[in-house]
Order: sequence, then C-alpha cells, then structure tokens
Amino acid sequence: MITDEDKERVRQATDFQALVSETVVLRQRGHDFWGCCPFHHEKSPSFHMNPSTGLWNCFGCHKGGDLFDYVMQRENLEFADAVRYLADRAGIELSEEQGSARRGPKRNRLIEALGEAEAFYSLMLLRGRGEGNAAARSYLAGRGFGSDVCRRWGLGYAPGRGRLVQDLRQKGFTRDEIMGADLAVDRSGRLSDRFYDRVMFPIHDEQGRAIGFGGRVMSDAKPKYLNTRETSVFHKSKHLFAFDRAKETITARGTALVVEGYTDVIALHEAGYTNAVAALGTALSLDHVKLLERFGAKVIICMFDGDAAGQKAAELSIQHLDKTKSEMRCVVLPDNQDPAEFLADHGAEALGPYLRQAKPLMSFVFDKKLAGYDLGNPGQRVAALNDLAATLVPLKGSVLLDSYVTQLAGRLHTDVEATKRAVLNAKAPRADAPAPTSQPSTREPYSPQAPRVPAEAYGLNVLSRDDRMLLEVERELLAALASDPDLVRPYGDRIAGFSWADSRHEAMAWAMLATPAGTPPAQVVAAATEVVPEAPRILSGGRLSSVERMSPEEKVAFLIDTVDLHSTRRKVGQIKARLEAMGQGVPGEDAQELFRQATELQKRCNVLSAQLARTN
Repeated sequence: MITDEDKERVRQATDFQALVSETVVLRQRGHDFWGCCPFHHEKSPSFHMNPSTGLWNCFGCHKGGDLFDYVMQRENLEFADAVRYLADRAGIELSEEQGSARRGPKRNRLIEALGEAEAFYSLMLLRGRGEGNAAARSYLAGRGFGSDVCRRWGLGYAPGRGRLVQDLRQKGFTRDEIMGADLAVDRSGRLSDRFYDRVMFPIHDEQGRAIGFGGRVMSDAKPKYLNTRETSVFHKSKHLFAFDRAKETITARGTALVVEGYTDVIALHEAGYTNAVAALGTALSLDHVKLLERFGAKVIICMFDGDAAGQKAAELSIQHLDKTKSEMRCVVLPDNQDPAEFLADHGAEALGPYLRQAKPLMSFVFDKKLAGYDLGNPGQRVAALNDLAATLVPLKGSVLLDSYVTQLAGRLHTDVEATKRAVLNAKAPRADAPAPTSQPSTREPYSPQAPRVPAEAYGLNVLSRDDRMLLEVERELLAALASDPDLVRPYGDRIAGFSWADSRHEAMAWAMLATPAGTPPAQVVAAATEVVPEAPRILSGGRLSSVERMSPEEKVAFLIDTVDLHSTRRKVGQIKARLEAMGQGVPGEDAQELFRQATELQKRCNVLSAQLARTN
C-alpha cells in the first residue's frame, strides 16, 4: 500500500521539469514552460507546466494535474504503479517494499549488484590477464571497438570460474541477491557464475543503470548469445539496448532506428546515428513500440537482417501497426549486410540514403513475401494470396485492414472483396512454424524445367474481374495467332507493351511471332509447345463466338484492342497499388510521376473503350 509519506518522498525526489523534458521540448515563458502536448497531436504548443507548483495542463485536450497524473497518462498506469515507477527512478524504497523484503531481494540491491558486475566485467576486459581476456580484447578490436569504445559502452569480459560470485560476496551481496539478479546459478548446491568466457554487453534502464547483460561467445559455440533471464528488474519485452543513450536523440529527431544486434547499435552510435536501439534477443514488442512512441518517435525504422529470421521479425511487427501513432518503416541493407558491416565497408554517410528510402513496414513485408512467387502465373498469384492472407490475420479487426487488402489486391490483381474474405477466413501461422525458404523469382521467361503451379490448381475466381477478362481475351488472341500469325505480326509493337495476366501466354505469343512468315499453323503450335508444354490445351480454347460476323482482320484488330484495354486497366491497378503502398502525406516526386502515368493510362482506357463500343 502506498502511504502519504511515500507519495511526498517521491514527489520531492522527482525533477518534474526534467521528467517532462524527456518527451516534450519545453520553452520558458515567464514562470511556465510550454510545449506541444504529448497526449494529442498538435502543431501549436498548448501544453504548459510550472516547476514551482508541480502542476501541468493542456488547453487542447483539457488534461492536467500533478506529476503523478502526468506519469499515469504517459505510462498508462494506475496511481499506485505511477508512484512505484517514480520511486524506482529515484532509487527510493517504498514502505510496501520494506514489508515484503522476506519475499525476495530488494530491487535496489539487485541493481547495485548488477552495477558492480558491470564494473567487474569491464575491469576483466581492460586490465585482466589471461588467454580469455586477450581473446575478448582481440574480438572487440576486430569489430572496430578499441579501448575507448569499450570504456564508453561499459563492455566487458566474463571469465567465469566463480570469480564474479567471489567479487560480489566480498562486497557484501547475499546468495539470494546474486541469484535474484541472474548473475549466478546453483550447481549442486554451489554458486557458479552464470556467464562464462563471453564478451559482455551491459543492458541499462532509462536512467542508465545496469539491469541485465548480453554475453556473446567468441567461438562457434552455441548459444551464440546468452542473455539475462527475466528478473524483477529486467524484462526483455519492455527494455531496449542503448535506449538510455538514444532517447534524447529520438525525442529531438522524431525517428528511432531499431536493429537486431548489440554491435550494430554501438557501431551506429559511434558513426553518429545516436537514435539507434536494439531489441534484446526477441521480436519487437508492443511495449517497445509504445516506449519509442512515448519518447516522440514519429517514425520507427526497423533495420532487420535480410535473412529468413529478419523477414520473420518484420512479419511479427505487423501486429503493432494499428496500435501506434508512429509510422513503422523497414529497410534491408545491400548484400544482406548488417549495419556494423555496412558502416565498416561504406562509411556513415552512405547509410543516410537507405534510411530515407525505408519502405512502410507492410510494403516491405509484401515485397519480401511476393518475391517468392512468379506473379506472372495466375495460380501462383492465388497461392501468394493465401500466404499473405495468413500474414494479415493479426489485423482482422483493425480499421487498417481495408487499406492493406486494397493494396494486396492491387499487387496480385485479385478481387478486393475476395481478397478480404481470404484474410477473414485465414488462420494465423503457428508461432513455431519454420521461416520461409522460398527464393525470389528470377523473373526470367517461362522455362519448362522450372517448377510451376498450374493455374487450374487454384480457384481463379478470386482474381479481379479485369484479370479474369484479360485471361480470356489473351487466350482468344493466342488462338488467332496460332491460326494465322501473319495477321498478328503488324501489331508486334503494341503487343510488346501489354501487361499479361499469365506469363505463359506472353511466352507463347513471342514464340509464335518468332516463326518465319508463311509458317504452317501446325509448326506455329509446335513453337509455342516448346516453351509451354500445355500450349495445345490453351490454344484449343479460343472461340471468338461473339464476333463471327467479322472478317479475320477485324477479329484480330478487335482482340488487340480488347487485350490492350484490359492490359492498360491492369497497369492502372498496379500504379494504384504502388500509391497505396506509399501511404498518406504530401506526394513526392515519385508519387506525382505515378499520378501522371495513371492519368495518361486512364485516357487511353477511355479511347479504347469508345473504339470497342463502336465495333460492337
């Protein structure tokens, strides 16, 4: 129970102005300080606080109160938890903690033990003698971390053999305190160091106090990284590596960089990117996102590795998109390099353009997933829809779902309503499902040796109406081409500009057009069959029954115009999908150019539609 005495001690120990300044840029006017309210979006400052009275108020959202009300709003806490939060920051032991001491070590003692452990590990790295100590120094130096960097970041070396336990015991820490901080384990009744022969990365809380460690082996032994277990002071889903160092820059710039490794964070900070943090051996959690948002991160750029694990991490982050006001973006560096490798090879300035070109998280996930499919094959597009539908399951109840469904339907040329039904009927992939292993499509012309998913293996009714129509008229055009390719040859330039609904159709068309003039129909069909084995079945489906009154020349012209119309509509849909993926906001040069292209294509659609109407 929080007492009045506890409340006042915490109030007196808290610098209210410094607390607010963590997330709000304050400017003094008389006795008050003013800034943009952290609890609602605004451009003109309407939030003010008075350090002397300890009160704050916002004239925009009409919230206000004392420092406890502020923390309750900022951290989404009840009153008692807000007091505990501020007490922990100030290092104050509350009355309730004194009464519960018998239930476990006090938090402040655990933090003191962890601080002593950090100092011990650092001493072992910088001054320790022995093969292990020297190997640790060599390992870090090989990654560009000299002694100055090691000192700044408190890096260390864990020799093991009970040496840390001995050091902490000599400094008065009890067995329960050492184990409560997860610095040691019980092995057959004997207390042993938890970390052994590893390079040590200290993990700090917002106030810069050590609360845990990440230890990396210097060989190929497993596990590569060993992290502090969950304790009363360390929660990996709530804390971020280097957040204590990055929070000021995050607030000032409004952008946070989230990477996967400790060494990546250190390399980024040393290169001037001091808004970088790392998740602690886990996926980016909602608590992580909320923490970054609370400190003013309007944009969160995830720099995941380019491997399957990085792709999986990006997919898991989708579930947070509708729970934050921050814009989540993603970037993968060339050649699948991690940030530390990239900086070592290319320098700090070369990283800037990649960060500026970071894609919206959902667009990044779509690109990565769809790269494993040949989207020129209708069956593959349906298979891709089933895959992406499962990925979107976490957003089933989100107001953002319709936007992402529209974007996905545009990418796959599927019907929007059918795409949404696929998502609503999909089941989330198992948490223990293996990471995807499909490789990006080479996008080369159809090869009979390449494994293909036949279109007939899937229900193509999910395709958009334009794509279904385009598939039909493509087959009609191919049938006409097989009968008399010489009638179609004059339209070669227009055919080259088509956006085909089925890449097999495109391959067949060019194989037949490549035959010499006067080639008999049987040899034309044989040419198509060489590139697409199922060509005879495809070519036998042409009917053109609705235009029997036309001459052969008129039929070909009609088919070329019809394919051109639906192909152009397809291109418009592709552009709309790209614009949807770019998100909202002031359109840049790329978006303006896409708008211009879409306008021109729509004009062409209107001309073709009018022309076909006159034909009918």
